[in-house]
Amino acid sequence: MEFSAWQWMLLALGALATGMSKTGVPGLGVLTVGLFANALPARESTGALLPLLIAGDFIGVSIYRKHADWSHLWKLFPWVVPGIVGGALALNRVSNAQVEKIIGVILLVMVGLQIWRDRKGSDLNGALPHSWWFGGVAGFLAGFTTMVANAAGPVMIIYLLAVRLPKLTFIGTSAWFFLFVNLFKVPFSVGLGLITPQSLGLDALLLLPMIPGTLLGPFLLKKMNQKVFELLALSLTLVAVLRLLF
Repeated sequence: MEFSAWQWMLLALGALATGMSKTGVPGLGVLTVGLFANALPARESTGALLPLLIAGDFIGVSIYRKHADWSHLWKLFPWVVPGIVGGALALNRVSNAQVEKIIGVILLVMVGLQIWRDRKGSDLNGALPHSWWFGGVAGFLAGFTTMVANAAGPVMIIYLLAVRLPKLTFIGTSAWFFLFVNLFKVPFSVGLGLITPQSLGLDALLLLPMIPGTLLGPFLLKKMNQKVFELLALSLTLVAVLRLLF
């Protein structure tokens, strides 16, 4: 708990971005991962961030619980579980640097797929996003990336943009998805020593900047139109890819 001023600043900004990402700007989740990873050692940062994410998930669900599209959630959940298990195994066998590169390549491929789909236009809209294998790949990658780096946000952004969900449905579906997924991750994170009494104490303090972020999120969501919303989400995903690869 003895951090320097700049570490506290990064953690506070990360907590604020966490709140905003859960209730209004989902792409900010990648910024949170980066801020925490710069303030703390990479492995410790994942454990410190998870309980804070769960707190934000509960708030997000309380606001947008009626806006979820459960048909997409049921497609994803069966594939998320093996992804999380695979991610937990990878944490004991692959270095942080190697995992970052793997995630970066995966996200780069998915961003390229989204751009290609948009260029193809309506001919592709009914086939690719709603196929069972597309949901399966997205679900597995979301499970794997969220376990190794709390970085499933960009994967979900690509998937939910592909199926063309409206803003409110986008946020509501994300809120329910991450609430269940992050709760499922807790036993794995505790077993790996990522969540400790010290990290929970830090999370209790970081709730102070996070809660204002959750109140600011809905305000920002109302101000953005759908195109700006999608462009911002995709742009932040590309920022995450660059951070992971370089």
